[in-house]
Amino acid sequence: MNKIKLVVAITVVGFLGLQYTFIEQTQDPAKDQMKNNQTNNDTNKQKTMKPINKFEFKPLPYSYDALEPFIDKLTVEIHYSKHHKAYYDNFMNAIKGTDMESMDMMDIIRNISKYPMAVRNNGGGYFNHTFYWESMKPNGGGLPTGKLKEAIVKSFSSFDEFKKQFSDAGKTRFGSGWAWLCLDPKGTLFICSTPNQDNPLMDIAEKKGIPLLTMDVWEHAYYLKYQNKRADYIDAFWNVANWEEVAGRYETALKSLSTK
Repeated sequence: MNKIKLVVAITVVGFLGLQYTFIEQTQDPAKDQMKNNQTNNDTNKQKTMKPINKFEFKPLPYSYDALEPFIDKLTVEIHYSKHHKAYYDNFMNAIKGTDMESMDMMDIIRNISKYPMAVRNNGGGYFNHTFYWESMKPNGGGLPTGKLKEAIVKSFSSFDEFKKQFSDAGKTRFGSGWAWLCLDPKGTLFICSTPNQDNPLMDIAEKKGIPLLTMDVWEHAYYLKYQNKRADYIDAFWNVANWEEVAGRYETALKSLSTK
């Protein structure tokens, strides 16, 4: 019988002063997720996932079917329990017996060029997917508000233009990868795309910044429902975008820059 061990949540300071909160637990993620699906299907209430700092395979912040009809239940289930879990397991194997076992995740990510490709690929996959799940929510979409909306309009002239540029970053990514909305060191928003499991925090990134929103454009993120129609998946993504989470990331990132 599986036992769950919970430890009081603690807060640490990560990349550029961003705070990362985590709860350490030992569990069977797949079985725990199935139980959550049965009890939470009707509510689909978002649980905070928070960017990772401790090496933990976190539960999804919603049930497998919570993003329907835009992202189907089977895709989310396979994507999370097979693909994401494999990146996590392979990352843990790659760092086993090394100094990285005692390091901060953000320090590994931002100095990724120092480490083997297995750490880059699997650590990036582990980190990026956690960030991706929290970038979406049931009954999401709509428009951002407040300071985030003002910043988007200032940087891209309008929300529609931002949406177009972000969508194009995903559509034109050759092969597999990610589209990102980020904040640069000067506090300006920008859009970029990274290949494979790279991200803008890595020291090998073409343009580095603090990620605020991401969209996975690997085929396993959409192929069961949309086949080869990546553009249709990207259009659907806007219906589940979690603007409240993005706004919170933006506010935290701004504060971290102001203290430098």
